[in-house]
Amino acid sequence: MADEWKQKCDSEWSLGAQGVPMPDSVDWKLVYEKKPFERNLLHNPSPYGVNHTIPPPELHVTGERPPANQPPKFEPDGNFSGWKTSTEVLPYDTSGIPPGVVVCHMPQYRWFSLEQRVDLNAEGLWGQLLDEFQPEIVIEDWYEESQLHKSIYLLDVKLLGADGKTVIKEHICSPEENLECYSHTWKKVSHAFSNYGPGVRYIHFLHRLKNKFMIEFFNTKFTDSSITVKAAKM
Repeated sequence: MADEWKQKCDSEWSLGAQGVPMPDSVDWKLVYEKKPFERNLLHNPSPYGVNHTIPPPELHVTGERPPANQPPKFEPDGNFSGWKTSTEVLPYDTSGIPPGVVVCHMPQYRWFSLEQRVDLNAEGLWGQLLDEFQPEIVIEDWYEESQLHKSIYLLDVKLLGADGKTVIKEHICSPEENLECYSHTWKKVSHAFSNYGPGVRYIHFLHRLKNKFMIEFFNTKFTDSSITVKAAKM
C-alpha cells in the first residue's frame, strides 16, 4: 500500500524524473493528501476580503469625528484568523513644524503587523527533499498603494531550521512610494528562494502595513499572499 501512495505522488508531480529523492521512510499517503506542491501554504491569504484583480476601493474622507459615545477607530476591519497580529504606534513627526506654530491635528501612524509560521514537514514536505533537492520556495504578496506615507509596507520572510529559530535564509523588501504622482493600485512583491542549503523546516512570513489616524482612520491593505513550493527546478 505504501508503494501505491509513492507511485501516486510520482505520477502526480513526476518527482523521480526531476531527481527528487523519494525514500521509503516518507509517509507518502500524507504527502499525497497534503499536496504540498504548487499549493498556497499560507492560511487565510486575503483577510480583508479583496483580491488584486479588482482595484482597491478609493479612500472616502468625510472629515467627521466619531460619535462622542464611541472610541476612535485605530484597528482595521477584517478576518485575521490564522495570522498573529500586532500594532506599533509611531511617534508624531514634528520635524517640519516651525517653532511657535500651533497645530490642531497631526497624523498619527501605526504599523500593523501580520505573521504566520509554516511547518514544512506538517505540510507534507520531507527532510531529504528540503536538504538535498532544495526545491524553489516562491513567495508572493500584493499590497495597496494607499499613499498614506512614503513608507507603507515591509515584507520579511525567513527560512528557519528545525529549532524554529535559526535563520538559514532571509528576504526583506521595504519599498518607498512616490507621493508626487497619484496612483492607487495593487503592487506585487515576489521572491524565489533557491540553493538555500540544508536544514530548512519552517518558513516565517511577516508583513507590516502602515495605517494613519487623523480625525478618521485610514489603512493600507494586502491580499493574495502566498508561499508555494515547486516540484521542479526552473
